[in-house]
Amino acid sequence: MMHKDSTSTEATSSETMTAAVCNRYGPPEVVTLAEIPKPRPKADEVRVRVRATTVSAGDYRVRSHNVPAGFGLLSRLALGIRKPRQPILGTELSGDIDQIGAKVTEFAVGDPVVLFGDAAMGCHAQYRCISEDGSIVRKPRNLSYKQAAALSFGGTTALHFLRKARIKPGERVLVYGASGSVGTACVQLAQQFGAHVTAVCSSPNIDLVRSLGADEVVDYTTTDYTRTEQTYDVIVDTVGSAGYSRSKSVLNRGGRLLLVHGTLMQLIIAPWLTLTTQTKVIPGVALGRKQDLAFLAELAEKGLFTPVIDRTYPLTEIANAHRYVETRRKRGNVVISVAE
Repeated sequence: MMHKDSTSTEATSSETMTAAVCNRYGPPEVVTLAEIPKPRPKADEVRVRVRATTVSAGDYRVRSHNVPAGFGLLSRLALGIRKPRQPILGTELSGDIDQIGAKVTEFAVGDPVVLFGDAAMGCHAQYRCISEDGSIVRKPRNLSYKQAAALSFGGTTALHFLRKARIKPGERVLVYGASGSVGTACVQLAQQFGAHVTAVCSSPNIDLVRSLGADEVVDYTTTDYTRTEQTYDVIVDTVGSAGYSRSKSVLNRGGRLLLVHGTLMQLIIAPWLTLTTQTKVIPGVALGRKQDLAFLAELAEKGLFTPVIDRTYPLTEIANAHRYVETRRKRGNVVISVAE
């Protein structure tokens, strides 16, 4: 009888995986670990054994339903009325391919990869399937799995907005909220595009943003960026604190204002502001694309882009990771170690 139970346990273990699930909106404690069936790849899919993932600001906002002003009802319709429609959060991961579908040609079992799940989420688990045509690329060889896990969310968001700004070499770019996941990516990418970068952050993060390539730093706890004599061609607002009414006085003619964290009202009035002022206001949602992830991976491979890691938690402490991200004081990314 004991032998039968042991065999049954082994069989069950091989067919299930551990995942962090969020079955209702609420505080960090609503995220708990559960054993669920492993996904099986379809003919055009690969399955990734997850090494590391992240808890991003997006995960915290979905879990807590703390969304930008005006998006409450819309987000419920999109994410789930009473609870998250996708109970497994997590937008990005790194790991190794352990199974491939019959029609897969781009990847092989054993390939180390980076995956961006974007709005589909599902990355806070031991396994994740994705189409080979989806946002999945080979892991840069010079990045650890933990670094690679943090490549996608901030990087693709920053890339989406900066490309819309069409930055020219020598233009002045101000990044407000420069020490977060999106901010640290913006500083590095704007510098790669040839811009003169001013980073706005608090004093503990000044050395960090300088190390990423910021030419100038404004400590928002002591200095208001709108009270200096400097003006900018592009302002990137990653945290919702540098909207048009505040930034218009320091934007050059033809300047671009990138609202990464915009409200519904800002989204609505952006076209009108663009038509009636000398500023192009760019709000919206960044959607991850395979080519964007490939671009970031190539930069990382060349040593030109490095994801910033603040803290690492084991999967068993993912609720604590949510709690820390909710403080809005993280530097770069918070990584979850799933498997060594």
